[in-house]
Amino acid sequence: MVSRMKYISRWALMRNTEQESISEHSLETAVIAHALALLRNKRLGGNVDADRVALLAVFHDVPEILTGDLPTPVKYYNPEIRDAYKKVEAEAQERLLSMLPSDLRDEYRPLICQEESGEEYMLVKAADKISALIKCIEEEKAGNTEFIVAKEAALKSIRKMNMPEADMFIEEFLPAFSLTIDEQGDS
Repeated sequence: MVSRMKYISRWALMRNTEQESISEHSLETAVIAHALALLRNKRLGGNVDADRVALLAVFHDVPEILTGDLPTPVKYYNPEIRDAYKKVEAEAQERLLSMLPSDLRDEYRPLICQEESGEEYMLVKAADKISALIKCIEEEKAGNTEFIVAKEAALKSIRKMNMPEADMFIEEFLPAFSLTIDEQGDS
């Protein structure tokens, strides 16, 4: 079932110049989450397991294999929809766990049914938002103005998290996403 992540498209309400699957998004989120964890540890005196943070990011959208990617404006439109989606997501998580051999379920439970609190969760959440911001930048770079408002909302959402490592990532790494591959080589 996890291999089906490549068939679930993101950004369904938006015109995309390049389709993005939750599989692609999850890999990008994992790479970013790992970098955020390293920034926290190396520059901010943190002590999080960067490898675990990356692994949590790989699995963060796994329930969407069964639920699909519900667009953020719909998912968070009101508390009733948000709560109903949380229930659907919990059912999807349990369904996915039930597909595993019984002796592996306890190992996968914390990956598929992630706690929505703590340092690791916040790093993955920030990476998820940065990945969305990168998608907006890439679409804008391709001439698609459909993502301008989403880009501003994503940046505002990241800044609101008050995470120095996310701010460092944006300052140090985000500019490269606006460059061509030849321009990146000149840096």
